[in-house]
Amino acid sequence: MSARLPNIRDWNEMPTRDESVKIPLQDGHIDGTLVTPGILIPGVLFIHGWGGSQQGYLARARQISALGCVCLTFDLSGHAGTQDQHETVSREDNLRDVLAAYDLLAGHRSVDPEAIAVVGSSYGGYLATILTTKRKVKWLALRVPALYMDSEWELPKRQLHKDQDLVRYRRTMVPAAENIALRACTGYKGDVLIVESEFDDVVPGAVLKSYREACVKARSLTYRVIEGADHGLTEESAQRTYTALLVSWMTEMVHNARAADTPVMPAEAAGVVVPESPPAPG
Repeated sequence: MSARLPNIRDWNEMPTRDESVKIPLQDGHIDGTLVTPGILIPGVLFIHGWGGSQQGYLARARQISALGCVCLTFDLSGHAGTQDQHETVSREDNLRDVLAAYDLLAGHRSVDPEAIAVVGSSYGGYLATILTTKRKVKWLALRVPALYMDSEWELPKRQLHKDQDLVRYRRTMVPAAENIALRACTGYKGDVLIVESEFDDVVPGAVLKSYREACVKARSLTYRVIEGADHGLTEESAQRTYTALLVSWMTEMVHNARAADTPVMPAEAAGVVVPESPPAPG
C-alpha cells in the first residue's frame, strides 16, 4: 500500500486492520470488531531547545498532525517537570531522552518507521542531528541548531558554558570532522530544512553555514532566514513566520512522498491480521 492519500476508487482495495473489542453492558458485554485503515502514516518528533519545553511546539504539532501525521512533543530531562535536574543533566542524558522519545513514536501502531521527521531548535537541533546516526530519519528540520565542542560530553550541560569558549567557537567555521553534530550531517541522506534568525546573538551565521556545508549528501537542502528575528523568536511575527515555514516544508515533504508512492509498511508486516478481502457493504 502506498503513502499517498486514497481516492474513492481505492477504498475497495485498501487493506484494513481488524481488532476484536468488548463492548461493556450493564450486565456483561457484547463482542465487536473495530476496523481501521491498514496504512501507516508519517511520524514527527519535536525536540525543544535548552531552557524551553514541549509547550513551544504543541501548536505547531497540531498543525502538522492535520497533514496526516502522528506528532510527539516531550520535555527533555532538566526541564519542566524535572527542572530539579537542570544543573546536572548532561548531553548524554538528553540524547537518551531523544532516543527514548523516538522509539516511542516509531513504535506507535499507526506510524511508518520509514517515514519519520525530526524537528529541533537550538540545543534540540544539535541533538536531532546526532540522532540521525542512531535511528532512521527521513526528514530533518533544524531551527538555529547550536554547536558545542565534543570534549566533556558527559559533564553537566550547564557547565559547558563555563568551561568552553562557545562564543568564540560559534563565530568561526567549524570543520565537520571536528564536531559530532556536523559529522552526523555529512552522512545524512534525507531532506533537510535549516532556519536562521537574522539577529541571532546566540547561534550566529557561522554556525548555520557550518551546518549547511556539512550536509553534503542530503537529498535536498532548504535554507531560510527569518528577517528581524532573534534566537528565541521573541516577536510574535517571527513565531508566525517560523510556523508557516515549518508547516509549508512539512506539507511539501509529505505530499511529495505520497505523490511518489513511497512504500509504507502494510499492516500485516506489523504483525496485524488483515482480511483477504474487505467485508461486503451492508
